[in-house]
Amino acid sequence: MLNTLIVGASGYTGAELAAYIHRHPHMTITALTVSAQSADAGKLISDLHPQLKGRVDLPLQPMDGISAFAKGVDVVFLATAHEVSHDLAPQFLDAGCVVFDLSGAWRVNDPDFYQQYYGFTHQYPALLEQAVYGLAEWQGDKLKEAKLVAVPGCYPTAAQLSLKPLIDGGLLDLNQWPVINATSGVSGAGRKAGLANSFCEVSLQPYGVFTHRHRPEIATHLGTEVIFTPHLGNFPRGILETITCRLRSGVSQTQVAECYAQAYGDKPLVRLYENGVPALKNVVGLPFCDIGFAVQGDHLIVVAAEDNLLKGAAAQAVQCANIRFGFNETESLI
Repeated sequence: MLNTLIVGASGYTGAELAAYIHRHPHMTITALTVSAQSADAGKLISDLHPQLKGRVDLPLQPMDGISAFAKGVDVVFLATAHEVSHDLAPQFLDAGCVVFDLSGAWRVNDPDFYQQYYGFTHQYPALLEQAVYGLAEWQGDKLKEAKLVAVPGCYPTAAQLSLKPLIDGGLLDLNQWPVINATSGVSGAGRKAGLANSFCEVSLQPYGVFTHRHRPEIATHLGTEVIFTPHLGNFPRGILETITCRLRSGVSQTQVAECYAQAYGDKPLVRLYENGVPALKNVVGLPFCDIGFAVQGDHLIVVAAEDNLLKGAAAQAVQCANIRFGFNETESLI
């Protein structure tokens, strides 16, 4: 049984992690923590997230240093802001823990990336080189040996799962950059979102146009430039991405379908559509990424849907942990 600590457990993703780990047959929760300054410290997680009542009635303990929590812990999930994860991950690694970080602090193995897109100087370039990017369907071998796993962003997960098979298979004409139009529910802004993210204030609108930090994350790991435009939608959770690409001359719809089938035929958390495209309602509350597509001439439109809190965060983190420790890939997820 793996002793498991969830740091930053009061948020939406932390609650989903708690639910998954609580029912995992090979993991047990040693503690749920929040910042020592958090107004949620001392409360039960089930008071903040009533869906956990009678299932996970554990207190959110204030953490003002790792010493009181790291002893005897095998696995740490960091559901924390990137600057917090940047500081905490090395400490937990030194304590012998395997760390799964859900922030952006370790996702790109280039210190300059953080100065440019996150506005801080990364202090651990050597450790950054060791971090494994946890796009679970594509990183299985590396995950099995990882000490530090950087769980991908929610938008990049759907975008990369959609595009990587096509790019690796040489099916796309990349002289035309793939155009990713993506819409997320307001839970993507976190539980402590401000007025601009209030459900009653949100009207469908793009944000971070040409400047969103998920664009370089997507481009770096795909090895090609993309145009990425996120939108905030007035619904609670889920992500829908519509991706427009150009196929190489002569590539058929059958070839696209075969490419996806070869990539994901044995991947239990990616569901492919033979006809039509997914809708958001198909994935909300579930750990899947659903992918469908349509071809007209040399034009390809791919549609991907996922729950931003699950396959875009907590479910993928647990999926990575299952691979890392040799458990069934979908343990506790399905």
